[in-house]
Amino acid sequence: MLNRRRFATRTVALAAGLAAMLAAPLPAALAQDTVTVFAAASLKNALDDINAAWKDETGKEATISYAGSSALARQIEEGAPADVFISADLAWMAYLSDRNLTRQDTEVELLGNRIVLIAPADSAVAIEIAPGFDLAGALGDERLAMANVDSVPAGKYGKAALTALGVWDAVSAKVAQAENVRAALALVAAGEAPLGIVYQTDAAADPSVKIVAAFPEDTHEPIVYPAALTAESKAADAPAFLAYLKTDRARALFEEQGFTVLAPAD
Repeated sequence: MLNRRRFATRTVALAAGLAAMLAAPLPAALAQDTVTVFAAASLKNALDDINAAWKDETGKEATISYAGSSALARQIEEGAPADVFISADLAWMAYLSDRNLTRQDTEVELLGNRIVLIAPADSAVAIEIAPGFDLAGALGDERLAMANVDSVPAGKYGKAALTALGVWDAVSAKVAQAENVRAALALVAAGEAPLGIVYQTDAAADPSVKIVAAFPEDTHEPIVYPAALTAESKAADAPAFLAYLKTDRARALFEEQGFTVLAPAD
């Protein structure tokens, strides 16, 4: 069992390593024909595949930076050069839209998802999610990996679900909060936490973890991923990339990763 200081040190190391993998470095000066996409971390597998398909079809390739939706929205607010923003919830899109930082006529509800409880793939844990379920007992002296519960959509959905089920107060002191959902996934995959809450698409993308149970959808707000062009977009191909996300080819790749596609095909 890890003591809290050692756990915190490993959490920082894992998060730093994951951030290096997720965040595509942005060149100092991007050509205006290069589309820069800021996307929720949970979209990495699907969007990497879609970006490759777009390149195969058009010869063009987007630069995609992945992080928590909250961090990306604040970077755009501070002037980061993004052309397309894809959030893991409606709230952070509204945050930018209300500040006139998106092109509101391009905003679209693109995808749906679910949150699940996960464990390492070799874990023998068995838990049924129901009102008052003994999550604290299942954790014992160990930690529950979650994305930041105050700002990152996956963490907010998870906290809402645990609150609705009446177990948040019992586990809140046991939560290891990560900077984004993929960092929470990494903690469980590495065996640093015995349980975690992530999107079902994250769990499906990593064979090192398994889904223990899915949270009832009525315990939290609907999980919706909106997408839009930013108000300051300069890339000529940005509208085409956003439109590509609604094509049949992109739909198939999103569904392959477990997303529900909400937007009608263009």
